[in-house]
Amino acid sequence: MKRLAKPLTALKSSYDYLVIGSGYGGSIAASRMARCGQSVCLFEKGKEFLPGEFPDTLFKASGEMNFIGGKSGNLEKNGLYEFTMGSGINVFKGCGLGGTSLVNANVSIEPESRVMDDNAWPQAIREDLDSFKRGVSRARKMLRPNPYPEKKNGYPLLKKTEAMRKSAAHMSAPFRLLDINVNFEDQTNHVGVYQPKCTNCGDCVTGCNIGAKNTTAMNYLPDACSHGAEIFTEINVRHIKKGQDHWQVYFHPIGIGRDLFDAPLLFVKAKNVILGAGSLGSTEILLRSAKIGLNVSKKLGHRFTGNGDVLGFGYNNDVRINGIGLGKKGTEQIANVGPCITSVIDLREREKLEDGMTLEEGTIPGPIRGLMPKALFTFSRLVGKDSDRGFIDYFKEKWREIRSLFLGPFHGALARSQVYLVMTHDDGNGTLKMNEEGKLTINWEGVGKQEIFKKVNSEMYQATEALGGTKIPNPTWNRLMNYDLVTVHPLGGCGMADTADLGVVNHKGQVFEGETGNALHEGLYVMDGAIIPRPVGTNPLLTISALAERACELVAKEKGYELSDEFEEKHRVSPGEQPAGTGVQFTETMKGFIGWGETADFDAGYEKGKAENTPFEFTLTIQTEDMDEFVAREDHPGAMLGSMSVPSLFEDALTAYQGEFNLFVQEKAKSRQKKMRYMANLLSPDGGDYYFEGFKDIENDYVVDAWKDTTTLFIALYEGTGPDGKILGKGKLVIKVADLLRQLRTVKAIHPRSKEEGIKAIASFGKFFAGNVFETYSKII
Repeated sequence: MKRLAKPLTALKSSYDYLVIGSGYGGSIAASRMARCGQSVCLFEKGKEFLPGEFPDTLFKASGEMNFIGGKSGNLEKNGLYEFTMGSGINVFKGCGLGGTSLVNANVSIEPESRVMDDNAWPQAIREDLDSFKRGVSRARKMLRPNPYPEKKNGYPLLKKTEAMRKSAAHMSAPFRLLDINVNFEDQTNHVGVYQPKCTNCGDCVTGCNIGAKNTTAMNYLPDACSHGAEIFTEINVRHIKKGQDHWQVYFHPIGIGRDLFDAPLLFVKAKNVILGAGSLGSTEILLRSAKIGLNVSKKLGHRFTGNGDVLGFGYNNDVRINGIGLGKKGTEQIANVGPCITSVIDLREREKLEDGMTLEEGTIPGPIRGLMPKALFTFSRLVGKDSDRGFIDYFKEKWREIRSLFLGPFHGALARSQVYLVMTHDDGNGTLKMNEEGKLTINWEGVGKQEIFKKVNSEMYQATEALGGTKIPNPTWNRLMNYDLVTVHPLGGCGMADTADLGVVNHKGQVFEGETGNALHEGLYVMDGAIIPRPVGTNPLLTISALAERACELVAKEKGYELSDEFEEKHRVSPGEQPAGTGVQFTETMKGFIGWGETADFDAGYEKGKAENTPFEFTLTIQTEDMDEFVAREDHPGAMLGSMSVPSLFEDALTAYQGEFNLFVQEKAKSRQKKMRYMANLLSPDGGDYYFEGFKDIENDYVVDAWKDTTTLFIALYEGTGPDGKILGKGKLVIKVADLLRQLRTVKAIHPRSKEEGIKAIASFGKFFAGNVFETYSKII
């Protein structure tokens, strides 16, 4: 499979639509707006993972775990598994290209009709549920959910599913197999991506290394790219700002070293912005934007819900479960574990909506299985409740625990443990706020003490009782930990409503402008779980997807776009080309002065700027996509992106786009002279265009001047988009020793196929740089 993300330096200054986030809502928005013929850019905070690159051991998984006490801590924090710690409730979500679809359990299930009839929804949705149903239909067409094929195509009957049947019978409750977004046959899918069939490894929630899981990275995102969308990963969006006829999205690129220089945020222009960063991410971006002047509803951050999520275990049952993922033990053979979730005991449709719930089985993913024997043994002693008694049963249970502790999770008690995930209806009264330090906080004290969660634990006990095991509730759901909860389905924060008095967005996700009434921000939308105004009582991915599909249909109709959801042959090839080799990137800061009005002499411009105190500074990231090609070509080209600070021109920094860099270009007229060239288009904070040109002159009669030549840049600034515009001034920049040392820390290989290739590419770059310096100055010795 080819990568979808483009190199950072390919970013343009302006787009019709900028989508933030790549979960269900963001991916759908990118796909649909690209299909409408609009220029689309998608920003994702996480990294891109291809099948085979997800963690398959505890060591690798621990490197992708990001524990934060507030969503917005260190700008550089980035991991596939993101845990946000709150007061009363904690959140787990995915962070990568594909969002939480990368690490969820794939379940596509509609909410019961009473949920969608609730007055919490805007009137436009309640009175036109057909539009929601059309959204469901289009989402199913793309995500391709289907039930686990029991006893078909080589797939075995699963022990954990049979155990759920037994539990359902004991509870006199409906049981059924679920529609899950998993592929069960080798095929090239409807958007042109090859997907092998599921191997039943059980590692859905740590990332599918087979490629069988129908994440958004397998459908909506490649579809978006095929229709022209541009995707960029490791982009931490901070806030948005309203211009006269456009939006400005401010962001911090992760992992390129700008933090070492305390460099300013970069920004990009867009006619329309669609937030799809999830309940926490979208709410945080709007909260931060509101803090600097964006006029929004006071309901922003309210009605946060964990969707009534409860995790529990039926430990050490009398029947085998096989609910342990294989991790590194996975093979191409079909195993006996199965996808993470395959079945449900459906406890909805009760007289009172809020008493309803869905109870599903799960698997423990392979990378963390080694932690579980001791963990569940301990929890069973602290908070467990055994569902059966008897002398013989007691010794059987102890023997199974000994086997599990000494032989590992595939034996004994753990091999007979059922994982339960329950979704129900909490009261939805959580709040998301920004604290004084500018961090997002989750506030919902006492949520776990709501009566519904006692009912959930009672149902889990009955399910476990049928299997003769020990019921273990969520390990944090106890008196010592104040009955805190963990949710994997955070919803709300930007809730839908009819007016700004009641919510943050309208029925199509468009953001209200102001605290009252129904005035709207033109071109600003939220399309993800943040807009859902109440718990849905079951897995929410299909609801989120349907609402996003509905919103895109309405936006297209409103703006006169032609939107088709058909799959044309010309759009069935996965886009993006794999780089032929390994590239190198580094980030450089230079500081100096520019003399306004000086059009002839760089030194004179520098002196004038110094005297008039008109400093000029840039922080640029330079990338070469293929080091071998870079060395071989005569112009030795690289691409650039970054910021330029010119306080005497603008208070905020300009952003440099589509920059070009040439290293050690031979001057034809003088064989001993070489130049380093810098050229970039600049976007100013007021939306204006400027052009930057600079060069380092590598020529001298003295070897000792090699340092000065390689660290001095002669610069010129023009109005417009090229050097044919009016010249505004000239000057010089230099690299300070401290900044050079920081720069060396930013040198890294990009897209290496192995660690050895990365080291080789960096060594090649160093050798090329040093060799050219030596070649130039050795001729005068």
